[in-house]
Amino acid sequence: MTRTTFNRLREVKDSLPHGSMDVIAKELGLSSDEVRAFFNGSGSAESGYHIEPGPDGGIVVLNDTRILEVALRIAWEQKNGL
Repeated sequence: MTRTTFNRLREVKDSLPHGSMDVIAKELGLSSDEVRAFFNGSGSAESGYHIEPGPDGGIVVLNDTRILEVALRIAWEQKNGL
């Protein structure tokens, strides 16, 4: 289980290059809509995603961190020119 803030998820999304939602979806075998929902605060309860009241838009609890991990990798690659 991982905890982060909703604002941090938005920062990660904003750091991604255009088209990344489709790349993440294809890599993980998900729909692009599922990936967008993850970053827009409406991830599925089935995957263990829920928001608790708190600072920075609320605390997001993630049982499944695959989308976040792939997004962070893509953002890192973009930043480092890979």
